[in-house]
Amino acid sequence: MDSFWHFMDQLNGVLWHDYVLYVLLLVGLLFTVWSGFSQYRALTHGLAVVRGKFDERDDPGAINHFQALSTALSGTVGLGNIAGVAVAVSLGGPGAVLWMWVVGFVGMALKLTEVTQAMLFRNTDDPENPHGGAMWVCKKGFAKIHPALAPVGIVVGGIFCITVLISAITGGNMFQAWNVAKITTAYFPSINPLVAGVVMSVVVGLTIIGGIKRIGAVTGRLVPFMCLLYLLGAIVVLAINIGAVPSMLRLIVVSGLPPFLGGENANPTGAFLGGTFGYAFLWGMKRALFSNEAGQGSAPMAHAAAKTKEPVREGVVAGLEPFIDTLVVCTLTALVVLSSGAWNRGAAATYDSMPGIVAATDGSGNPISGQWVPDRVDLPAKPEAERKISNVWRVNDELFIIVKAETDSKTGRDLHRLRGRVVSGESATDLRVSWSAYAASTAPTAHEAGIYLDLVGSSLTGYAFDRTVPGMGMWIVTLAAWLFAISTMISWSYYGEQATVFLLGKWAILPYKLLYCVAILIASAPNLIKSDVQLDALTALGTGVMLWANIPIMLIFGPMAMRAYHQYMKQLKGGEFKGHAYPSITDVAEGKDVQ
Repeated sequence: MDSFWHFMDQLNGVLWHDYVLYVLLLVGLLFTVWSGFSQYRALTHGLAVVRGKFDERDDPGAINHFQALSTALSGTVGLGNIAGVAVAVSLGGPGAVLWMWVVGFVGMALKLTEVTQAMLFRNTDDPENPHGGAMWVCKKGFAKIHPALAPVGIVVGGIFCITVLISAITGGNMFQAWNVAKITTAYFPSINPLVAGVVMSVVVGLTIIGGIKRIGAVTGRLVPFMCLLYLLGAIVVLAINIGAVPSMLRLIVVSGLPPFLGGENANPTGAFLGGTFGYAFLWGMKRALFSNEAGQGSAPMAHAAAKTKEPVREGVVAGLEPFIDTLVVCTLTALVVLSSGAWNRGAAATYDSMPGIVAATDGSGNPISGQWVPDRVDLPAKPEAERKISNVWRVNDELFIIVKAETDSKTGRDLHRLRGRVVSGESATDLRVSWSAYAASTAPTAHEAGIYLDLVGSSLTGYAFDRTVPGMGMWIVTLAAWLFAISTMISWSYYGEQATVFLLGKWAILPYKLLYCVAILIASAPNLIKSDVQLDALTALGTGVMLWANIPIMLIFGPMAMRAYHQYMKQLKGGEFKGHAYPSITDVAEGKDVQ
């Protein structure tokens, strides 16, 4: 298994090279300027479209604009907002949030462009189940450029579909299932993670069997409710910690800027090991892209089902996604984690003396070269203040101590985590630490006597809520995690289905859906993914391969999308699109205004 994770790290090093991020930013800026800062149109005209002002029963498509946006948002507003942001802040530091904002802003133009392209070339042969996305853009678009290029379009579209399936299984499925199982067992240790996996697979399976209309109906109700629930909880936390918010906003900007612009690297404090500007930039970009999927090519498959005869109209609606997902939901999560102090929390317990670091031994007691562990396996008790937040130590709790070793180029510091897990000792009440060996040519040294909770993803966000209002994380974050994850898995199952249909035909839909539900069970299995680094490696793969496939497609067909966009805006300014009276909110949410 170690060789697999090493391979993943090497592959992601290529997929997420700094130059890839620079290219993505430049493409986002290109379409921002080319569209005349379409972000403004998304926040004005886009809101009117979503509210149902332009919904028409006779337009081609299956669901209204609101349901299409909800379906796409259910794929983006998910555990990337709860767990992904926490990973970014815990590893990249506060500066990562600044680059999440940048991606959220340019991502609005990216979404508009890729969705407009998809709407221009979507397939509505089956009006009850339209098909769209970059694969159809390639198939029809290359043939439109020149008939001789039609085979090229089919091949490029097929390659994109393969990346969709990779992303659907990793980020759209396994990342979600693993995080739900993780936070559920953290708060309710008596629940077997596989039980959580069974429940998720059944709920997702029952929903996706009904196709895009059932998916639209479910997400149209679920997305507004889950967003409101989570946002209200976050606002309560920020209201209590309001005094820390201004300093956190300043820290986000200062640690997110490069040194030549006055930025400063985030220093290590508590559980945070420090971070360079480059590391903050990397984590902010990666987590924002994973969360809002701008430029990834996923959302166009949901928007292609919208009932409209104006392709650009749905593109403008899609521009709202990164705003809602990143600039609102992700920002609130980041401020909760930062203002509560969860990101640089202190030790959960402290040894009476500094632990020593010795060579790890094999089953026969022989030392293993280059493998090091602490010389203590006893577990110091948590003080009362910490117990109110995180309870007493329990079996399978993950923890770490901080050791000094070689300098880490990513953080700019010589500090590292040496991880362990709480296990039962000789009796049920006797708890010990089973340490994972730290690999190094020379022995590291303990940095301090503290022992820290190893909080990964959604567990860190839940802990942040609990630090402010004990018990709040147990209910708010756990419930939000379940709702966010299920909605995301539902949407990504649909994206994978569209890719499957393009590659293999409709006969493969049912086998694909069954395999998708099985993957939920696999990801829920304990000990499959053991750390935030492994979690990132899995999700970065899916997002990375889709970006590599979709960005060139966007650049090739971008001129067509921009011509259509400016023509539509000219007509809008000229008063050609009058619309009608707004339907009731209930009818819009349930899609009754287009039925």
